[in-house]
Amino acid sequence: MSFAELNSLLEKRHSCRAFLSDAVPKEQIEQIIASASRVPSWCNAQPWQLVITSAEETNRFRKAMLDEASSGIAAPDLPFPASYSGEYQDRRRACGWALYEAVGVERGDRAGSAQQMMQNFALFEAPHCAVVSSPVELGPYGAMDCGGFVTAFTLAAQALGVATIPQAALAAYSPFLHRYFDIPDDRLILCAISFGYSDENHPANKFRTDRAALGDFVNWRG
Repeated sequence: MSFAELNSLLEKRHSCRAFLSDAVPKEQIEQIIASASRVPSWCNAQPWQLVITSAEETNRFRKAMLDEASSGIAAPDLPFPASYSGEYQDRRRACGWALYEAVGVERGDRAGSAQQMMQNFALFEAPHCAVVSSPVELGPYGAMDCGGFVTAFTLAAQALGVATIPQAALAAYSPFLHRYFDIPDDRLILCAISFGYSDENHPANKFRTDRAALGDFVNWRG
């Protein structure tokens, strides 16, 4: 793959927030996972493990996840950010408002924003979900390695025409995910990746986020 091809893939990838119901062939899912597993990891530990749902299982899980998010108590395995400040808060807000504007939620419409937020737990109607976990004993380095895996998963999927959205929101209910999928307590649930084919006509897929200029995050020396 040339640099231009890789760059094009990176530019086309986006967090899909509305999916078609069509299932992705298992062979393609296996291709995506195998490709993503080529990323580097600390001491080649390859700490990632996945639970991946079929289209039928996704529908059962979606209902259970919505029920849990509506009544359960958030308790992530990995602590969520303590706060967002400065440019990080600015970028977070810009992304949120771009989404709300795309789907017609006006500022101050708390009911509308809450309804859109719950789409996270409906997996944006995706036909598949991958729950990503890492060994507790590997701590932040295992989580960092899994971050690389998640990125590679999204790019491999994009190369096959499969849309994705990594979701930390589901990991807020880690105790439920441990129970539902029989994930051992010696693993940290980090995130989920909902995936399938993008509903290109849905307004939630009509906006794109900006990227910071190099000068905002690169400190050149020498």
